[in-house]
Amino acid sequence: MMTEADYYALFEAYQHGELAAPARTDLERRLSADPVLAQRYADFTDLTSTLSSYGQRLSARRKLRAIQADLDAEQAVKLAADDEVLETGNPQMPQLHISRTEQKLREFWQGHRATMMVAASVAVLAVFTTLLGLEWWKARQQPTQYGYTMLRRDVDRIKRTQRVMNKAINQIGAAPASINPGKFSGTGFALTSDGYLVTSYHVIQGADSVLIEGRDRRRFRAEPVFSDVAHDLAILRIKDRNFTGFGRLPYSFKRGTAELGEKIYTLGYPREDQVYNDGSLSARTGFEGDSAFYQISIPVNPGNSGGPLLDDRGNLIGIISGRQMDVQSAAFATKSSYLMKLVDSLSAMNTLQAYSLPRTNQLAGSSRPQQIRKLQDYVFVVKVYE
Repeated sequence: MMTEADYYALFEAYQHGELAAPARTDLERRLSADPVLAQRYADFTDLTSTLSSYGQRLSARRKLRAIQADLDAEQAVKLAADDEVLETGNPQMPQLHISRTEQKLREFWQGHRATMMVAASVAVLAVFTTLLGLEWWKARQQPTQYGYTMLRRDVDRIKRTQRVMNKAINQIGAAPASINPGKFSGTGFALTSDGYLVTSYHVIQGADSVLIEGRDRRRFRAEPVFSDVAHDLAILRIKDRNFTGFGRLPYSFKRGTAELGEKIYTLGYPREDQVYNDGSLSARTGFEGDSAFYQISIPVNPGNSGGPLLDDRGNLIGIISGRQMDVQSAAFATKSSYLMKLVDSLSAMNTLQAYSLPRTNQLAGSSRPQQIRKLQDYVFVVKVYE
């Protein structure tokens, strides 16, 4: 995974024309398709421009000081040569001779000293403001906050390894199965019938590879195609040749805001089997008043991140994200309206190819158990390998 320094080195090589043609074309394609990378490049350009301007100002000031020092040294030599001693033994007061060039420089310096000092101060302030802004921006990209915990689940490697060993021992003569358990896992659900899924960004953050596993234990390789860090959203695409489609999705996506007090529920993978939980919508804003999230009264656990949040009619209204550490059962979910805005923007950019969101809701009017039976085949474990 590339670090901030790697990105800056890449951008610097790009600006100086040091990238090979294929690498340059690939970077330009990524910049046009990935707003997060484009913003990172814009921040880099702003920073380097500010530092360059400040460096030019410092260079000009050093040149002026060097000229002044040379003039002062020249004048000192003249004064030493012109000193005369009177009969009283006291030196005659030297006569100061100022050349026309020195006079112009001194007039310029006296007339513009305040302006140059202000400009230098503004440049220094701009540099520090830019650096602080970058630190703030990078902090905003980190989805964890004080008092708030994300719900990515650590995979229990020991128990998995023991199960594989026991199975190998019991199957005499059979080769032991190889396993490479993921480091983290969360929940995801189908966005389109042709292989796009949604999960939380922090679930797949730093992933080298991603595996999707359904209730029927079928596994598919997937890749992130876009991430919205600020709203903790990620869109994945299944890239396995054996994948033939999800079929018709039974739920629809709510573009508006859900009502306070609505009955809601979620289905996810805080453990190996699907777990159902329900509750109500507690607040229209999330942690510290964030308007992109809901607060919900559902007891979610690590592994629920990225899971679907639905209302009584089977409309998908949010994506489970995290919970507040010091409040019992205070959990949060990204609003589905922000997911819809992301999908619309990607559609306009032609980032997602040939996708179609479900237009009808097959869950409306069904009982809760019936809704869950229809929903469970479209909710998956998202396993992350680093």
